[in-house]
Amino acid sequence: MRRLLRDDVLARWRAADRSVHAPHLVAVPADDGEHWAAAALVTARPHTAYLKIVDAVGDVPAAVEAVVSHARRLELAQVKWEGWTADPGVAAATGFTPLTVPLNRANDASGPGSGYVRRLRGGAVAEPPYAERPSAEPPYAEPPYAEPPYYGQTTHFTCGAVTALVAQAHAGTLPRGSLDRPAELALWREATNFPACEPVGLGVAVRRAWPSSPVEVHLDTDRPVLLDHYPDGEREWRAILQQTSRTDAGRLGVPIRPGRLSLAAVRSAIGRREQVLLLVSLAGMQGFDVPHWVLCHGAVPGAVLIEDPWAEAAAGDTWVDAHLLPVPDSSLDAMSLISPGPFRGAVVIGPPPRRGSPSPEPAGGGEVRQSVPG
Repeated sequence: MRRLLRDDVLARWRAADRSVHAPHLVAVPADDGEHWAAAALVTARPHTAYLKIVDAVGDVPAAVEAVVSHARRLELAQVKWEGWTADPGVAAATGFTPLTVPLNRANDASGPGSGYVRRLRGGAVAEPPYAERPSAEPPYAEPPYAEPPYYGQTTHFTCGAVTALVAQAHAGTLPRGSLDRPAELALWREATNFPACEPVGLGVAVRRAWPSSPVEVHLDTDRPVLLDHYPDGEREWRAILQQTSRTDAGRLGVPIRPGRLSLAAVRSAIGRREQVLLLVSLAGMQGFDVPHWVLCHGAVPGAVLIEDPWAEAAAGDTWVDAHLLPVPDSSLDAMSLISPGPFRGAVVIGPPPRRGSPSPEPAGGGEVRQSVPG
């Protein structure tokens, strides 16, 4: 391996503890049968449907094709390639499409300046949720599909606000240039239950920020959520805030659906050009059980495409992992059951009305089902 590796590549491979992401080498034997002609360091988040090439060395096209073959044998949805040493021409020649560079990364996040994706599974995916189509063909282009912007949350607690902002930028409701830290913190301030964003408060904040966007909350429990780790005194006043959010939802006409949102329903929403902000635990993908918001915006056979605003730099995780991330339906179903309970929380945002279409019902309209938290 040392014959193929530059010192800077080896240093990057050793700079992170990648053990959670199952690091392994995919190698191509040389003609002499004794050495390697090429190799790639490959990782992936657990319970996902992709492989990521950190670097390919030696005969790079041969290494990349070996990784793609490896991913096909595993029946995965895609292969990603970090742009540390990737040549754009080689990436294109081996079937990879450039990923749009992030609008923002967290202050402590590392990552390459570019990244690439090769789709391995075809099938139905959502249309762009807005009328205008991009001029350049993006990844997942059957039918034409718009790549969402990637924005990394800049705090440990603004994931809910970021997923909502990314959804609205993807829908064309929010100019991409307006997706910045002031917008992130402003929406978090409207939605927070201090410091987390619970589903009803997040849905109410989305409706207030974008009154023309259809919004509904799915939460299959009546009790306050995301509070169990606090002592009694800290839970009490946060529970009052959650009750206030339910009152605000009724006043603004934001439905609260008490049934558990199924993964089939998530796929149906995506097929209707809706976007789903879904509360998940990071235990499966990152190894720590922390509630976290992600955006479900597209689908391929067997997997839902998400945008995750968090990348765990210490594990070698970057925006290339978190962007256009395919998660198998069964994995997403498991990681979106939040303990104790368990319960599932989601905010579904519909596409903005087309010009000339009627606006959503005024505040107070529509069916609103809600209960006072215990």
